[in-house]
Amino acid sequence: MSGTDAAPAPSARRARHRRREGADAPPPRAADYRRLRNPFPVMSLFSDDEAANLHQTALRVLEELGIRVLLPEARRLFAGGGARIAGEMVFIGREMVEAALATAPRRVVCRAGAAGRDLVLEPGALAFQSGAGAPNATDLRRGRRPGSAADFRDCTRIAHHHDVLHMMAPAVEPQDVPPHLRHYFTTLSQMELTDKFPFLYARGTAQTLDNFEMLRIARGLSEEAFRRAPRAYTIINTNSPRTLDIPMAQGLIDFARFGQLSIVTPFTLMGAMAPITVAGAITLSHAECLACITLTQLARPGAPVLYGTFTSNVDMRSGAPAFGTPSHFQATLAAGQLARMLGLPWRCAAGSASNCNDAQAAAENQFGLWGCLLAGATVIIHAAGWLEGGLSVSYEKMITDIEVLNMVAELCAGARAGPEEIGFAEALAAVAPQGHFFAAPQTMARYASAFYEPIVHDYANFGTWSERGGRDASARATAVWERILAAPSEPATPPERLEALRDFIARRSAEGGAPPEG
Repeated sequence: MSGTDAAPAPSARRARHRRREGADAPPPRAADYRRLRNPFPVMSLFSDDEAANLHQTALRVLEELGIRVLLPEARRLFAGGGARIAGEMVFIGREMVEAALATAPRRVVCRAGAAGRDLVLEPGALAFQSGAGAPNATDLRRGRRPGSAADFRDCTRIAHHHDVLHMMAPAVEPQDVPPHLRHYFTTLSQMELTDKFPFLYARGTAQTLDNFEMLRIARGLSEEAFRRAPRAYTIINTNSPRTLDIPMAQGLIDFARFGQLSIVTPFTLMGAMAPITVAGAITLSHAECLACITLTQLARPGAPVLYGTFTSNVDMRSGAPAFGTPSHFQATLAAGQLARMLGLPWRCAAGSASNCNDAQAAAENQFGLWGCLLAGATVIIHAAGWLEGGLSVSYEKMITDIEVLNMVAELCAGARAGPEEIGFAEALAAVAPQGHFFAAPQTMARYASAFYEPIVHDYANFGTWSERGGRDASARATAVWERILAAPSEPATPPERLEALRDFIARRSAEGGAPPEG
């Protein structure tokens, strides 16, 4: 017999018996996935001169072509900062942009519901989020369906369970909750189920102020303390090309004034809402991002804000968005160059256009993920679960993608090569030629903690795998998320605060709630 079918040597069997009996067992593996630093050297797509030209051209776009801003209050802020206004068009001078970049923070300390969940977002740091904003959910048990309140809570629990997801994301839209009450449900669910850094919708000032008050109640903070540090974040999407709509502009202003984090994300698809070239699309995305950053700093100098982009291409035969493509990868690298030029923390995204959790989904998500990692992204959104270009989130794909994120987190920990790791006496000299290292002193001291333990991958040989039912990765992932959801969840917020929060929601709901602004 040979390979994985070979029977272990007697000493190896004894070692396994000792592990089963717990005799002198070493401590189990303890991995810290909560605070990651990106260990990979960054890649650049363009030369430094070419990247600088992209930046200068983006400034020219803002100066000469302008950006359409639909919110009058935002236009007033731009005008007060020196921009030229012509109807809804705002023309922003480069000196305004430079002033904004001078006050935008290079380091954002995010305060979560527990100190162990706090995040520091700065160049070199690394944080992951699950897929977000999908109108549909899917899993192997129930199939594809409109996103519901139950799905939102399920995805919140799955994300909370895994430390490698550092920030909460609105995985699915709970379509069975009325829009004027939906923000109460999503914020309450997060306060009940997780102590991670939460997401709050920016769909108009009324909803935003409700969200801030709910978070303040749940965290037990005075208004002054709430404003002193970011306690939550929102995602701001421009309407490319060159349009900033009312709720997004209002969100930038409201979050800035209250000291909360905005992550700016132009969604620029090459050949559709952006030029067909990587250079042209990233220039447009960069210009829109600079305009949004400028607005936050006009509202409150020093307001926390992240640079960002989500740039990929469309399938030119169908017009459908494509993700995890070479152009997506290249656009991410280019965005990373511009973010480093500005010195700002920034976000990018993985994701997949596949319709199910198959090989295409895995390949696209990983290719997009590695683009983000090699570009030096600080926050990587849609890192787990995203299918159909964002039209659905898959429970199984959340699990299989989290497996990959865990492996990336292992790489972030690095490796050592000291005398104990090399193990001259405890390993190399302890095993004779043609021997094995199962029972070597170094192995016995480290067997419980040496290697990553997968949550869904199966390393059994074909015979053993077949005997266990021959389940593929998606079927095994179903069992994983079912175990998570079957376990009881611990309250993430003290009961008396949750009671006060529910009282607030009941009062505001009776008053009519807060419809989203269009």
